[in-house]
Amino acid sequence: MTAPVDQPSAPVDHPSVVGLKESFPEALQDVRVTGAGQTVVRVDGARLLEVMRWLRDTPQQRYDLLVDVTAVDYGGGRPLEAVYQLWSVPHRRQLRVKVELPLERLEVDSVVPLWSAANWLEREVYDMFGITFHGHPDLRRILMPPDYMEGHPLRKDFPLRGRFTRAEQTRRALAKEVEDYYLPGEIRPGRDPQNLRPQSQGGAGSGPAAPDGGGE
Repeated sequence: MTAPVDQPSAPVDHPSVVGLKESFPEALQDVRVTGAGQTVVRVDGARLLEVMRWLRDTPQQRYDLLVDVTAVDYGGGRPLEAVYQLWSVPHRRQLRVKVELPLERLEVDSVVPLWSAANWLEREVYDMFGITFHGHPDLRRILMPPDYMEGHPLRKDFPLRGRFTRAEQTRRALAKEVEDYYLPGEIRPGRDPQNLRPQSQGGAGSGPAAPDGGGE
């Protein structure tokens, strides 16, 4: 018989679970163990930063490595979950921390002040899921263009083809300038970046500009 992915809360002898029950009994909302033996705790989002600082700084815990920050959208109007994967190098121990976020309030404190590695990870979650991380030093899109207006692509309510029609997507793409896709330092003197915009002049045979080196 295949073991379930998540097992209900049960007595867990994981040192971090024991410590959290003693230090944050009101903030610890749930404890689960995955089928692979991963301990997962869900904590109150309002106290996330306090709990995470305790997990990092307490000598018996010492989670000095933030492995990942991601999110889960279960769809059906259910809350999203922000997920943090922690690893303690001194104790050779891992812990997964989750925070439940209602759809009408997708916001939580940033953990960048604790682990600088959270900077780009939180930006990815903001970009893909729309979760706001308060206190983040530079919260902006990192995968999608900064002017992307169709929403957050990893949300369950995001249409497979996007929110705009293909014609509208094409119109918006053709309306952009080269500078919209390149940083100034990437546009080197003496060489124009590829620009596949149709030529504004020329006969019926004119088409997209040929890329560099396309004259072979």
